[in-house]
Amino acid sequence: MRATFSTAQRRARLALRHHLAPPAWAPGTAEAAGAVLGLHATDPASVFISAMARIQHPGIAAVEQALYDERSVVRMLGMRRTVFVVPLGLAPVVHVACARSIARRERSRTEGLIEKAGIAADGAAWLREVETATMESLIARGQATSRELTLDVPRLGERLTFVDGKGTATQQGLSWRVLFLLAAEGRAVRGRPLGSWTSTQYRWAPSTAWFPDGLAEPAPESAREDLVRRWLRAFGPATLADLRWWTGWTLGELRPALGGVGAVEVGLPDGTGLALPDDLEPVAEPDPWVALLPALDPTVMGWTERGWYLGEYAPVLFDRSGNAGPTVWADGRIVGGWAQRPDGEIVLRLLEDVGSDVRSAIDAAVETLSGRLGGVRVIPRFRTPLERELSS
Repeated sequence: MRATFSTAQRRARLALRHHLAPPAWAPGTAEAAGAVLGLHATDPASVFISAMARIQHPGIAAVEQALYDERSVVRMLGMRRTVFVVPLGLAPVVHVACARSIARRERSRTEGLIEKAGIAADGAAWLREVETATMESLIARGQATSRELTLDVPRLGERLTFVDGKGTATQQGLSWRVLFLLAAEGRAVRGRPLGSWTSTQYRWAPSTAWFPDGLAEPAPESAREDLVRRWLRAFGPATLADLRWWTGWTLGELRPALGGVGAVEVGLPDGTGLALPDDLEPVAEPDPWVALLPALDPTVMGWTERGWYLGEYAPVLFDRSGNAGPTVWADGRIVGGWAQRPDGEIVLRLLEDVGSDVRSAIDAAVETLSGRLGGVRVIPRFRTPLERELSS
């Protein structure tokens, strides 16, 4: 007889394994990032707010220390062509299981764009020469912005022109594509930003600044199995659709990895899920808890079938492309959303009656987050209907 999991059990696992319930808070940023297999880094500020929701001694400085001083975590390309902040021990797995195939596709595409634009007849040779010169500059400088690298390697200043279906032309500098490839192939790393912790402009550094002995390269099959095992431990039980969406893999890549970890089918209230064979016992439900999570938080984005924790709130809390805005959580489910007004004040809207005790706990969480942000306003990259309304 197969094991079954109630919605309450799934929510309890989420609370404990994602370090969201206070007794389960993580000792530091690396542990928090590892627990959810990476903090979404498309919005730089989300990394900080996601980490601070999960660690025992939260603060902007604590997250910056992990990123830039201890270098216990690193920004890198990962699942679904998205940038994540991951602990160093997970980086080789994500690199081989996800980033490397993305890099191969983008390299071929970039070579073709170079030739189509008339920059070089042999796009592959041109790209190799520019990459070599860029890495030499980066190693010599230690760290550098794309602008500084372009001063050393003028060919990085070449531009590509794209025309959309309406005939509108836009340009993109080749420096962006070259640095993207160097990062995707594990040769360069996004380092400290030029501005504050909310800035999207980064200095770049050789990956050896984080990995002195180089980025390890496990066998692809082993890396995919490792990632699936970690994901099921953190997000399971979950459906095949959830895992396929989260990884961005084909079924041909996914099914051997599931077989390799011995994943078993389990019952869920609305169908069939997957879990690890040694992870079928119930967990103790934590005491009541609340959390304010940022846009694109890895817990909010961890599944594609979200009804068991999101309910019917997707139209106001997600944009049309499926990007999550800031959310209010209570006991393993989303109960509302939040935003900041132009002066930095946090405002929220609860989408259901949560009772006076939970409301008081949410108000206290708002005050706590306000103190941590110190008046800094965070504007999500992807605006959702409720966030837009609340922030106006």
